[in-house]
Amino acid sequence: MKHVLDGYKVLDFTQVLAGPTATRMMAEMGAEVIKVELAPSGDPSRALPFLRDGRSAYYIQQNRGKKSLCVDVKSPAGLEIIRALVPRVDVMIENYAPGVIARMGLGYDTVRVLNPKIVMCSISSLGQSGPLANRPGYDTVGAAYAGVLDMCGYPDRAPVFPALGIGDVSTGVHALAAITSALLGRERSGRGQYVETSLLDCYFGYHELNVQMLSASRGAMKPRRTGEHHYMVAPAGMFKGKNTYILIIGGLDRQWPAMCRAMDRPDLMDDPRFNSIAGRARHVDEVIRIVQDWVDSRSDEEVEQALEEHRVPFAPALTVEQAMNHPHLRQRRTVRTISDRFLGEFDIPGFPLRFSEYGELALEAPTLGEHNAEILSAHLGYSAARIEQLEAAGVLNRGSR
Repeated sequence: MKHVLDGYKVLDFTQVLAGPTATRMMAEMGAEVIKVELAPSGDPSRALPFLRDGRSAYYIQQNRGKKSLCVDVKSPAGLEIIRALVPRVDVMIENYAPGVIARMGLGYDTVRVLNPKIVMCSISSLGQSGPLANRPGYDTVGAAYAGVLDMCGYPDRAPVFPALGIGDVSTGVHALAAITSALLGRERSGRGQYVETSLLDCYFGYHELNVQMLSASRGAMKPRRTGEHHYMVAPAGMFKGKNTYILIIGGLDRQWPAMCRAMDRPDLMDDPRFNSIAGRARHVDEVIRIVQDWVDSRSDEEVEQALEEHRVPFAPALTVEQAMNHPHLRQRRTVRTISDRFLGEFDIPGFPLRFSEYGELALEAPTLGEHNAEILSAHLGYSAARIEQLEAAGVLNRGSR
C-alpha cells in the first residue's frame, strides 16, 4: 500500500474549497480521486489567483494528486459516462447547492441503485434541509448565520470579515471524517450510506463557551465580542510589544500563578480581585492594564523569555510571511515547497495529518481534462476512437492548463 486509503476510488464533483479540501486530503492519503469538472471550463478555482499563463496556484494547492475528467454531464453521453463510473467507485462527493446533483440525475436515490455500497457525501453552505437550505452561500454566510461573526471584532464596530477559509477548510475536514467513518461502517455492514454536512453546522459547533453559557445561565451571561481580549478569561488576548503584538493566555486558574511569577508580581496571586476566573473577569480592564504595563516595561525578547520560563502560553502574532519562514513550520513541513510543471516551485500549506506507517506522496495537479482518456479506457474500457468521437462532439473537453 502506498498510503492508508490506497485502493479506494472517489468520484469528486466538488469545486473551489470546502469539497476539494476533503478530496485533497483523500488524495494525500492515497485514494484515487476522479475529479469531475463540468465542461467547458471546469472548476471555477482554475481562474483564482495567483495566475500565470492561465495556470492557477490556488487550483494546484487544492487539487494535487487528482485526475481530471472534464465532461458535459448534461449530454446523454456525458451522463452515461458518470453513471457507468458510479458502480466502480467507493465514494461520491459533491458541494453544489442543494438539489443540483439530483437535477443532474445523480442524487443518492439514483446512485445507491447503481452502487448499493457507495458512500455519498454532500457539502453545502446552510444544509440540505431547513428554511435556509436553498439560499446561496459561502464560508462567511455560514459564519454569519452561526453567530460566529458576531464574536469577531469590537463591540462598537461591525463584525470583522475573516481573511482566510476557516469554515470551508474545516468543513472539508468534517466531511472527510464522515466519509471515512461511513467507509468503516461499510466494512462491518456491507452497506453504503449518505452523509452530509454544512458550513453552518460546522461553524455553530465552534462555540465552545458561548452557547452552553448563555443557555445554562438562562441568558444572564451573554457572549459578546471584545476586540483583542477574551470577554470571560483574563488575561487572554493580544498585548502590544515593542515590535509585535504578543498573544498571552494566562487567565485560567492553573495559569494565573505562573503569569504572576513571570511578571514578578507574586502579590497578585491571592489578591481577592484576581484569585478566580470570575474575579478576573469582573476586573478585566485592570488585569489587562497590569499585564500591558509589564509588557511595556520590557523588550519583546524579555517578555517572551519570562513567559517561556514560567510556561505561560504565548505566541508572537506572526505575519503570513513570518509563519511561512518559521523554522518550526519548515521542519514539520507544515509549510511545504512543491514543484509544478508550469509554475515551478512555490509554497503551500502541508498535509496536517501524520501517519507512522506512511510518508508523503509525490502529487501533481492535473490540467483540465488531462485524464479523460486514462479514466475512460481504464475504468470503462472505451476505445481511443470512441474517446476521440466524444471529444469531437464536445462531451469531453481538455485544456492546456
